Amino acid sequence: MGAATLIFIGLSFRKPRTHRIFHYITAGITLVAAIAYFTLASNLGWTPIDVEFRRTNPLVRGRNREVFYVRYIDWYVILNSFRRSTVTGISRFITTPLLLLDLLLTAGLPWPTILVTILLDWVMVVTGLVGALVRSSYKWGYFAFGCVAFFGVAWNVTWVARKHSRALGADIHRTYIICGVWTIFLWFLYPVAWGLCEGGNVISPDSEAAFYGTLDVLAKPVFGALLLWGHRDIDPVRLALHIRDYDNIPGVDSNQHSDKHHNGVTNGAVSSSGVETA
Repeated sequence: MGAATLIFIGLSFRKPRTHRIFHYITAGITLVAAIAYFTLASNLGWTPIDVEFRRTNPLVRGRNREVFYVRYIDWYVILNSFRRSTVTGISRFITTPLLLLDLLLTAGLPWPTILVTILLDWVMVVTGLVGALVRSSYKWGYFAFGCVAFFGVAWNVTWVARKHSRALGADIHRTYIICGVWTIFLWFLYPVAWGLCEGGNVISPDSEAAFYGTLDVLAKPVFGALLLWGHRDIDPVRLALHIRDYDNIPGVDSNQHSDKHHNGVTNGAVSSSGVETA
């Protein structure tokens, strides 16, 4: 994750400042994920939760299970008062909205649609975290709420945004389809992972780390590489992203702006009495 962040930032310097938005968003995704995985590797960001299903398998036997909340904060960004399972969740609270922003800006979606999609994503992540921290069967109610929110996200990504991207040109549509299909396919596997790990206590925490870790690598650095490669020849203006730099202010000539403020002299002449004349 850290190496991907440096690569994405390095690639941004090959673009004008007004064309770096996707590089910065994508680097932000992997940067937050790198911090989350550093926390996991340090054996932090988890809390023990009593399991609903007691298993006889020695790998998952016992009353408690580690719930890595930092993973959800990678997906979201609050709840810093918890310990290791909470760290993964914290990561998701940040990175999945940024990932959706990357994807939906590529499709040129209007801001209200982008915001409601990100809201549904937050609902999905928070209900997953709360469900993971609940000790009783009520956790499956939160899981159901999260799945409903996920289907709302999937609808906007696979249907609404796809129609927008097609109207913007073949190259934009191709980039969006590749990244959108890749993302939704991987995101369908996250509820499966939750059901086997935090929900059903079927696989061990080590297997959980491998499962989520593989998904995160594919959904973040690999996604970022695919997206930035697709954007290599796409001008953000085509996506209705009109970004100005400090030396590119519309309607103001830089030479005239400099002359106007030089020594306080205006375009008119100044008489010896200090009165400006035409």
